[in-house]
Amino acid sequence: MSYKDSLYLCGMMKKLRQLTIFLVLFALCCSQSAPAENYPYRSDYLWLTVPDHPDWLYHTNEKAKMEVTFCLYGIPQNVEVSYEIGPDMMAATSKGKVLLKNGKATIDMGTMRQPGFLDLRLTAELGGNKYQHHVKVGFSPEQLKPYTKNPSDFDAFWKANLEAARKAVNNENILVKREKVEKYTTDEFDCYLLKLKVDSRHCIYGYLTKPKTIGKYPVVLCPPGAGIKTIKEPMRNTYYAKNGFIRLEMEIHGLNPEMTDEQFKEVTTAFDYENGYLANGLDNRDNYYMKHVYVACVRAIDYLTSLSEWDGQNVFVQGGSQGGALSLITAGLDPRVTACVANHPALSDMAGYLDNRAGGYPHFNRLNNMLTPEKVETMAYYDVVNFARRISCPVYLTWGYNDNVCPPTTSYIVWNLITSPKESLITPINEHWTSETTNHRQMLWLKEHIR
Repeated sequence: MSYKDSLYLCGMMKKLRQLTIFLVLFALCCSQSAPAENYPYRSDYLWLTVPDHPDWLYHTNEKAKMEVTFCLYGIPQNVEVSYEIGPDMMAATSKGKVLLKNGKATIDMGTMRQPGFLDLRLTAELGGNKYQHHVKVGFSPEQLKPYTKNPSDFDAFWKANLEAARKAVNNENILVKREKVEKYTTDEFDCYLLKLKVDSRHCIYGYLTKPKTIGKYPVVLCPPGAGIKTIKEPMRNTYYAKNGFIRLEMEIHGLNPEMTDEQFKEVTTAFDYENGYLANGLDNRDNYYMKHVYVACVRAIDYLTSLSEWDGQNVFVQGGSQGGALSLITAGLDPRVTACVANHPALSDMAGYLDNRAGGYPHFNRLNNMLTPEKVETMAYYDVVNFARRISCPVYLTWGYNDNVCPPTTSYIVWNLITSPKESLITPINEHWTSETTNHRQMLWLKEHIR
């Protein structure tokens, strides 16, 4: 090969490498274009809200300013924006209008004298259409404290209920049915549909996934988010089994997840409204619907730790929203739990509205006669804050500031109460969701905590 030909070949190889790098970067950008509140997927409009503190946090009595941009088809719009400002989940305390110049304006959000979050709610009208957005910033949230009291007999109450459930159904009889589910089974892992008897009256179902390779593995319990619905997790989180975990995705209502969507809809309707079970029996701590649910989470761990494939040491819990609450609750109830991962936990400082600030999901302030003294007393036995006080294992907690389902006020309250080793991932712009990247990162965090 001549010297000239060699130079030509080297030049072609260099161009090929550059093209390859470009294509890889382009593919990565495309793969990461997931929906986000600040730029809705396949939307014509864009809100961009940038606080003058990059971490979105301020001290009490310190003023917050927000630069607001609104674009249509990527073009900044000179449009009038109406706004209102109010505490997290509460009514507006101030309102105003601002004209965007070159698509931008700065809004003075004011401050808070007490720890908490302020919510800036934005509306633009253009071409007969309304475009809305909101963004929250925090003021000394590390100082937030719960309204919910810690009952003096809290530990005795739960000890008695767990003992009664175990006495009614011992571990040898807890498994009612175990069937292999071929549609969820692969060359790398097996999937089983379980029915577990958790106390004298209640059963739960769950999908158990475990590696095919014979060995000893850590166990992970994944409680569900709120609702009466099928379990949709077995194939979404297969990376747990692929990374050497035995994982149980459970439901809490004793309903076979193989039921049709129509059947689930009929059951939901029978409860009168969405997630009405969360208010069922709240007048009395012994009759509250969620009592058997909390017991069921511990009983599910009883089953998992009875498996011959369990490694004898590692017991993990992981979930989001109601599942995040149940994960923290289980970690507080059961000392066998060695690590806990939770996203934006529900059921946290639920009575906080009585302190004239945001309370936790399911937001009982929206229903008549749900924050009576009797019901608030019952809530204290079921509120995440009182389980968070008792957690001794490492915790990884994730939440976003823009969440109006499980507001940041209540997530911070839970975080502030945890005294065990803890790590957080705060995603300010996120509403009530986590990305697949975050979810996978949580699995890796658990992997790092295998003893």
